[in-house]
Amino acid sequence: MSSAPYDPRSIANLLLDRAAEKQYPISNLALQKLLYFVHALFLMRTKEPVVQGAFEAWEYGPVHPAVYRAFKSEGKKPISIRAVSRDIITGHERELDLPDNPVLNEIMSKVLDNWGRLPAGRLVEISHAPKGPWAHIVKKMSKGEAITTQIPDSVTRELFRYTMVVPDNKDPESPDEDTPLTHHRFG
Repeated sequence: MSSAPYDPRSIANLLLDRAAEKQYPISNLALQKLLYFVHALFLMRTKEPVVQGAFEAWEYGPVHPAVYRAFKSEGKKPISIRAVSRDIITGHERELDLPDNPVLNEIMSKVLDNWGRLPAGRLVEISHAPKGPWAHIVKKMSKGEAITTQIPDSVTRELFRYTMVVPDNKDPESPDEDTPLTHHRFG
């Protein structure tokens, strides 16, 4: 078993495969939010990032640029392809190895169970929690206190607990924005 951090496209492929098993259609926008939730929960649990590179605070929430580029051809429709790796010398494509990590598998299942069936717009709302990591970076940028859109892992570890969640077997109504994540099933 290899260890984190992994190629973000591999994690995205694994997430898409798991979502397909549950018959959850996932668009690029939804994938970005679900991938960020997996990343954040993995950070909180292990203190290590699950993906290489950084998420950025884009208009519609956290985005991993490498994953965005891999799936942007799918537009707004449910993703039907999988990301591949390209040899920079030969140009040949190859499938990406999927990680086999028990902690990642558990977190991915929880993310899909809690958020996988929600529409992309609702996932954007969740990722825009007023006290969450995305909002923190956007506020810093608007004040001129940040010069990059990157969401540092330290900010995600510290503030993701304030991201609004949909607890298991509940309607997708948001709890109070001040309710930390630890009061829900991921605590």
